[in-house]
Amino acid sequence: MLELKFRSFNICDKVRKMMEVDEVVTTSSSRSLSTRMIPWVEKYRPEKVSDVSSQEEVISSLQKGISSGQIPHLLFYGPPGTGKTTTMLALARSLYGPELYKSRILELNASDDRGISVVREKIKTFASSAVGTQKTPGYPCPRYKFIILDEADTMTPDAQSALRRVMEQYSKVTRFCLICNYVTRLIEPLASRCSKFRFKSLTHETMIHRLTTIASTEKVKLDPNALDAIMTASGGDMRKAVNYLQSSHQLSSPNNGIVTADAVVEMSGAVPSNTMNVYISAIVSKKFDDALKAAEDILNEGYSLGQILSQLHDHVVSQEENSLNKRMNLHEADVSLICEKIAAVEQNLIDGASEYLQIMDITAYITRKLSEFKT
Repeated sequence: MLELKFRSFNICDKVRKMMEVDEVVTTSSSRSLSTRMIPWVEKYRPEKVSDVSSQEEVISSLQKGISSGQIPHLLFYGPPGTGKTTTMLALARSLYGPELYKSRILELNASDDRGISVVREKIKTFASSAVGTQKTPGYPCPRYKFIILDEADTMTPDAQSALRRVMEQYSKVTRFCLICNYVTRLIEPLASRCSKFRFKSLTHETMIHRLTTIASTEKVKLDPNALDAIMTASGGDMRKAVNYLQSSHQLSSPNNGIVTADAVVEMSGAVPSNTMNVYISAIVSKKFDDALKAAEDILNEGYSLGQILSQLHDHVVSQEENSLNKRMNLHEADVSLICEKIAAVEQNLIDGASEYLQIMDITAYITRKLSEFKT
């Protein structure tokens, strides 16, 4: 009987130890999985204001404000993917530290919450709340909160007017940071209450250096032409570039693990150069039937007309060997007329026009114009 109890105890002890080991393995594996699942855009987002690249004037001004603890209402504007939101989040961390960060910051995406009701409810409620006297050692912790409104240029005019009144009423306890791509879409009374900071496009060298650093850290194998393909597809948008790098790496992993230019083009939704050249050659032939057939074929392959127009514009303004401009020796006036038509077609798309009719329109227009131009 004693022997049976002893064996039973040993079995239970072994099961308990196995469960503990399994729990440790599961925990470590889940942690590594969660680490792998983090988007690289978030994983490599700069944590400090000083880590933001290519915005020296902006960073210099903000660091002075951090030192004094006096920050006015801010307006960050510029092209997408240049670090506007990242800079503001880093600024908030530098002001309040990790402990007070969540209680002192309200971040809203104005493209989702852009109506006047949001200003009256969410924003006004947060802006009117009192600020405590808590301090985090090593941080200025000024006695005001920050409301970050991303994509503020999508807010309705009524909402912007209401926001202006809230900014005036609660400026002692709340600062605002408006982030947008197009500063002209903000009403003047709102923009004039903020210190404006323009974020310029990142340089080619800065983007290449950042992408190379991420690729090295993540052990990504890059084809010699892969980085150039990412730069072309991203159009100077660092966020897009990092996303394309990660997506292309995941696409290439089951194969040989090397990120190629073709994989980048496929992931970005860009039209392959061979396909685009067939379309351009049909237009250059000045034969309407051939040009319209090529236009129908490229659209039927599933490519976005917006992307086709973007690459068509590059062909019109570029001086490269196989571009439409170079092949037809277009004059500046000719280029201007075609670009104006491309812009009109893009506006029609925004207004909800048919992609099929619009690609036929732009193709027929360019083909007709090439027949009229003196090259």
